[in-house]
Amino acid sequence: MDVHKELDTRGLNCPLPILKAKKALSEMQAGELLRVVSTDPGSIRDFQAFARQTGHELVEQTSSAVEFIHVIKRR
Repeated sequence: MDVHKELDTRGLNCPLPILKAKKALSEMQAGELLRVVSTDPGSIRDFQAFARQTGHELVEQTSSAVEFIHVIKRR
């Protein structure tokens, strides 16, 4: 997967990962991919809702014991 930008939001809780992702996406071109790394377990459902509400595509979500990774495609 060809990610164009990565955003590290480790240690930040809702709504900061979403707000930082929204800002990053506004600076990107349509079709580009943003990877967001988070430690907030609530970010899974937050990014699902964010994608539904904004029209950006949530391409992938993965998680390990301590990190949650979200890949979003800019609309």
